[in-house]
Amino acid sequence: MIKGIANVQQRIAQLQTQLGLNPTSTNPVTVSTTSTTAAKGASFASALTAATGSSPATSGATGAGIVEAAKKYLGVPYVFGSTNPDKGLDCSSLVQRAYSDMGVKLPRIAADQAKAGTAVQSLAQAKPGDILAFNRPVDHVGIYLGDNKMIAAPKPGDHVKIQKVYETPSTIRRVIDESAATGPVSAAAVPGLRAAALGTSASLSGVPYADLFTQAAAKHGVPAKLLAAVAKVESGYNPRAVSPAGAQGLMQLMPSTARGLGVDNAFDPKQAIEGAAKLLKSNLKEFKSLDLALAAYNAGGGAVRKYDGIPPFAETQAYVPKVKAALAALG
Repeated sequence: MIKGIANVQQRIAQLQTQLGLNPTSTNPVTVSTTSTTAAKGASFASALTAATGSSPATSGATGAGIVEAAKKYLGVPYVFGSTNPDKGLDCSSLVQRAYSDMGVKLPRIAADQAKAGTAVQSLAQAKPGDILAFNRPVDHVGIYLGDNKMIAAPKPGDHVKIQKVYETPSTIRRVIDESAATGPVSAAAVPGLRAAALGTSASLSGVPYADLFTQAAAKHGVPAKLLAAVAKVESGYNPRAVSPAGAQGLMQLMPSTARGLGVDNAFDPKQAIEGAAKLLKSNLKEFKSLDLALAAYNAGGGAVRKYDGIPPFAETQAYVPKVKAALAALG
């Protein structure tokens, strides 16, 4: 009898974790103020409603970005009910976590994730970042990578990994709609960057060095707001900043990097912004992903190529969302 009660209590705890009600949860990511309210004592019914909600994709989220976010969790063990990657993830918490990292709220349960976004008719029409759901009722989900591959947390005893799409999904859902974008800002055609982001000095009203950001944007085809966001995170718009590692100036260029970009004086805001624009343009053209271009700016292109994604460095892992948040704050 006691064992039976213990099993019931364990199952209740798992469901509470899935619904964001577990008061002992160590999950550092809060995906909505609604789930926070639920954790503080809202009714089970209202928490269930909150858990099945989803938010539209933010302007900075892309299918490629979702894929890169999911790849950060490769190797994390499968643990049913866990939303903390330090302990483990299950299939739906992996999907929820990857989308949350890109600023997109998804429901916690696989069956509800299979209702998010819009339907995709077949695997042939699926794009990277789409959610693949399996079985009826749905009890498993993964994230499509392209080329008939997906990333998923398959089952107990396994871990987050890349695998073939082993059977026809029961449904495919597209949460990230990139069709609303007005077009590429340069020949790099980077997903998630809109033409409006090229900006003008007026659109950067109140931002230091707005005219220089705008001039560099027009010259190199890199969004002015992206340059401004990088400067905000790198130096707080301080042209005299020097990092412990020796990075210099407004855009925090290492001396060797600055020389390679033709920057004679990294403390000169005009030269620094010109150099950063060249570097970001090159990164965007090579990696065709905003997230990877920013990771390469922080950690170097070699590190991004080595790890085939955002490198597993704490600084770089934090840097990419910081810049994207600064970019979003600029409109």
